[in-house]
Amino acid sequence: MVKVEIDGIIKEYPKGKSFLEISREYTPKDGGDFILALVNNKLRELTKKVEKDCKIRFVTTSEDAGHKTYTRGMILVFMKAIYSIVGRENITKVSVEYSLKEGIYCQPNMKVPVTKELTDKIKAKMQEYVTKDLTFAKKTIGTDDAIELFKSYGMYDKEKLFRYRRVSKTNIYSLEGFEDYYYGYMPPSTGMLAWFDVIPKEDGIVLLLPDGKTPKEIKPFEVPEKLYHTLKESNIWAETMEIDTVGALNEAIVAGRMNELILTQEMFQEMKIGEIAAMIKESGKKLVMIAGPSSSGKTTFSHRLSIQLKTHGLTPHPIGVDNYFVERDLTPLDEYGKPNFEALEAIDTESFNRDMTALLAGKTVELPVFNFVTGHREYKGDFLTLGPNDILVIEGIHGLNDKLSYSLPKESKFKIYISALTALNIDEHNRIPTTDLRLLRRLVRDARTRGADGAKTIGMWPSVRRGEEENIFPYQEEADVMFNSALIYELSILKSYAEPVLFGVRRDQEEYIEAKRMLKFLDYFLGVNSDVVPKHSILKEFIGGSCFNV
Repeated sequence: MVKVEIDGIIKEYPKGKSFLEISREYTPKDGGDFILALVNNKLRELTKKVEKDCKIRFVTTSEDAGHKTYTRGMILVFMKAIYSIVGRENITKVSVEYSLKEGIYCQPNMKVPVTKELTDKIKAKMQEYVTKDLTFAKKTIGTDDAIELFKSYGMYDKEKLFRYRRVSKTNIYSLEGFEDYYYGYMPPSTGMLAWFDVIPKEDGIVLLLPDGKTPKEIKPFEVPEKLYHTLKESNIWAETMEIDTVGALNEAIVAGRMNELILTQEMFQEMKIGEIAAMIKESGKKLVMIAGPSSSGKTTFSHRLSIQLKTHGLTPHPIGVDNYFVERDLTPLDEYGKPNFEALEAIDTESFNRDMTALLAGKTVELPVFNFVTGHREYKGDFLTLGPNDILVIEGIHGLNDKLSYSLPKESKFKIYISALTALNIDEHNRIPTTDLRLLRRLVRDARTRGADGAKTIGMWPSVRRGEEENIFPYQEEADVMFNSALIYELSILKSYAEPVLFGVRRDQEEYIEAKRMLKFLDYFLGVNSDVVPKHSILKEFIGGSCFNV
């Protein structure tokens, strides 16, 4: 018998009893289902067995790690279904590309067209697997054997990925004989994966899943068209460069192509920024409103856009909305009683609108600077009067929300949404969430500029994400244009900067689980020296050395 502590109560269980069996004695309190076990601050699949005294907390599908596990299981079910219906001989590749709100866009390369009839068949087959409550079987094989296995299946992205793996063993999952590799944990069986939908989108397929707030509900779905086309353009460019997976990136590094890749990517971004500047010039609008989630590179983008605007004969003036923060003691609190700097109410919108309206009317305005040390707004003689060719470049997380600039005429605003929408995937079935890239950027920047350790940055991330979900993402489709700040090469650069920060998170800290996950993720990449990164690059905003002093 072993002693197990759950919810502060110690019970005895026979050695070898599975966490799944133990979990059935308890009821989830957040509306989700138990899908993982946190054992002595280490995530475990529910199929694992208790072998010694331990402390357990069961993780539900409402939680981030649980939701990721649900998604991972659904993707494997989807893959088995599409290969079963279409036939392996008719499929070249099925790529899991990117997230569209609650949907995951998948791009099949196969001999049959994507139709509503096909997606209905896939959905029915998936429901069949769910009803059967099939077990996700896990086995460990040698990495060399994994290379040969996926080569035989025609999954060449996985074959390429494992060529650069340092570990000698690899975990493979199978579902009724369909074998695949996934980065992360799996559910115990298909029975708990009952909430999903499958719909066609042009020549691709969208797999709809619940979100963490409503883990047993599929919400009405409308494709965010601007986001979709921005992501698709980035993916097409990555495929043109032949760098759409980590294995392909590692291959390019080994072949000595990194310098060429970096310069090409940076020139591509500069071309896109130039196109945006031309659009602003043509529009005749006086206010450029820039918004995006944390660590999108908004500051560097604003500087680079300003330079491009100057080449079009305009005189840009950057305005940081953060300089209009309310006094620190007036900052609203979130549901946990902590200062909510992401809330619109944290901004003195009245002063902001008064100043911007006065500038548009040709008046002279003294602009404030917020002192983040004292928590007070200060005025230091920064006066501005707009001339005929002057333009305001306003950057802040609420830039797309008209409630921020309520008194300013809509016809005078040119809205830009910026985010790091990575087009790089681990392999064809394992995508890289944009949030992972942004978190790594923030970890590196906060350690460099604020002396923040990894645990602090990771601990703040859920609050940052909640603010984004509430204040940024609902307005992204209102943008006149979207800019993707992700650099296809940057994770190979960030690796050497982020790993020391992540290794600094102690095993006894709550944030260790996320730190370990990110370290495992970075292990897929070959590292590259940052000397070849241009000083004007958005990446320099995070690793240091930017010519814009950010």
